[in-house]
Amino acid sequence: MTVPRLLPRLAAAAAVIALMIAGAPYASAASTSYVALGDSYSSGVGTGTYLADGTSCQRSVYSYPALDAARLGLTLTLRACSGATIGDVRASQVSALSAGTGYVTVTAGGNDIGWASVLTECALPAWMSNCNGAIDSAVANIRTQLPSALAGLYADIRAHAPNARVVVVGYPRLFNGVDCHVLTFFSGAEMTRLNATADLLDSVTATAAAAAGFRFADPRSAFTGHAVCSGAPWLNNLSYPVSESYHPNKAGHVGYAGVVAPLLGSATVSSTSAQNLAAALTAQGKANATRDAGIRPQLVSTPDLSSPRAKAAAAAAGVNLNDAASIATADKAAERTQVALRKAQGQTVVAAG
Repeated sequence: MTVPRLLPRLAAAAAVIALMIAGAPYASAASTSYVALGDSYSSGVGTGTYLADGTSCQRSVYSYPALDAARLGLTLTLRACSGATIGDVRASQVSALSAGTGYVTVTAGGNDIGWASVLTECALPAWMSNCNGAIDSAVANIRTQLPSALAGLYADIRAHAPNARVVVVGYPRLFNGVDCHVLTFFSGAEMTRLNATADLLDSVTATAAAAAGFRFADPRSAFTGHAVCSGAPWLNNLSYPVSESYHPNKAGHVGYAGVVAPLLGSATVSSTSAQNLAAALTAQGKANATRDAGIRPQLVSTPDLSSPRAKAAAAAAGVNLNDAASIATADKAAERTQVALRKAQGQTVVAAG
């Protein structure tokens, strides 16, 4: 074969190799089909504006999948649903994928470790909560149960979408060391442990994604300086409606979109407004309402100091529930006791940051 005839073949081979190195299946460049899977962090919970699609999934045109689809000229199927576990994604969402799917994003794992329940427990005053026990349980779940669950999910995604570029999306740290809400009682040590648990969740998820050959979108750096109680929060504090608590707000989803878009890697740029997706996404949700009917949001509960549990704990701790100073003083004392206990057990305890 002569050199002139060989050069075009070498160039074509080099182009294929470049796409493989970039982590994108060769076929994905030809498809603009984008399917967003996962839980509330992908559906758009926290943005305050949701599609009336006959479900409790709380899908939004302000979610990062909708923002990136509009930005990159992709045709979006938004299957993510508030409350979805890994099992729910496998049972009711993965079927939206096909060999023609070009791009996939997925967030999953937070509901499997009971993150909302952990936050609910830790938001209580220390004299009536078992925050450390709740965190310990979540950490054990992340280390022992989550890796195999994620591996199964990612295998399903690849089997259903063999030609897609898949981006696994992580979770941000929620706290900056300050609890500014009048109804919650997060201590510095508790916020530190909660942030460390988010780090562990992301680390395990990133490892599973890499093993599956998927890209991992890590939002933690982008969200630095935008935690709950920061000057420019991208995350809601304890909120009303309570379903929006500790979820990205509209600014947070813009931040997420900026992290995810480069990993999707579409070369097409569109000026389409995310709002224009509303009709199509609403129709999709209605078409899948029966499939999504069994999924329910996992909610953080507002601390209730009038409950029987609170009254019993207050009596045991000598707390006057009609006196804010008594509640706060007992909370600080209980926090010091818990920190001392963890130190005695050889656990590292540092201030939140």
